[in-house]
Amino acid sequence: MIMKDKIIIFDLDDTLYKEIDFLKSGYKALIKSIKYDYNIELSYDLLIKEYFEGENVFQNIIYHYPFINLDYLLNIYRYHNPDIKLPQKELYCLKKLYKIVFSLGIISDGRSVTQRNKLKSLGILNIFSDIIISEEFGSEKPALENYIYFEKKYPKKTFYYVGDNILKDFITPNKLKWITVGIKDINNYNIHKQSCNISREYLPKYWVDNICDLLSLIINT
Repeated sequence: MIMKDKIIIFDLDDTLYKEIDFLKSGYKALIKSIKYDYNIELSYDLLIKEYFEGENVFQNIIYHYPFINLDYLLNIYRYHNPDIKLPQKELYCLKKLYKIVFSLGIISDGRSVTQRNKLKSLGILNIFSDIIISEEFGSEKPALENYIYFEKKYPKKTFYYVGDNILKDFITPNKLKWITVGIKDINNYNIHKQSCNISREYLPKYWVDNICDLLSLIINT
């Protein structure tokens, strides 16, 4: 089945993979670099514990080791090559989508190097025809320009937007009459929580559990 009238645009963090996995990878990169540069051994379990308790992990490191500056920590965290991956089943379903629709795209807020490193590590950089990253594009969601780019480039297509963040992912594509789809935060691990009261215009038209459920939805809508 080939559906060449459909274009699917994805968010990245907590949509195509779990952002908590990037955070964990970043902490491991910090531990490795600090060991190499300062011969200091940090506890991974302690960093994770502090994060889930709502503490400022970077400031805690600086408090104990004031000769380590914030820019050093941020640069390692933001620009390391992350150890993240898609489950094989979801990777298969995403590649199946790539084969049956006209095009796949990305609209993601963040830094260019950081977001592209994530896509490379996930092994999916090359399946997206258009990648809109806020640092490169000059505006963040829910700015209209980020979405209109696709309508201008691909006129007379049916657009889907797939995301997770109910505060900014869906309000603009809803206004544009795109078909909006939310990936559920099944385990409550997402950085941006979905359990808040919000008006209907901010919510997706459909909710799915994962990319494979999305594949079924796309085929049947």
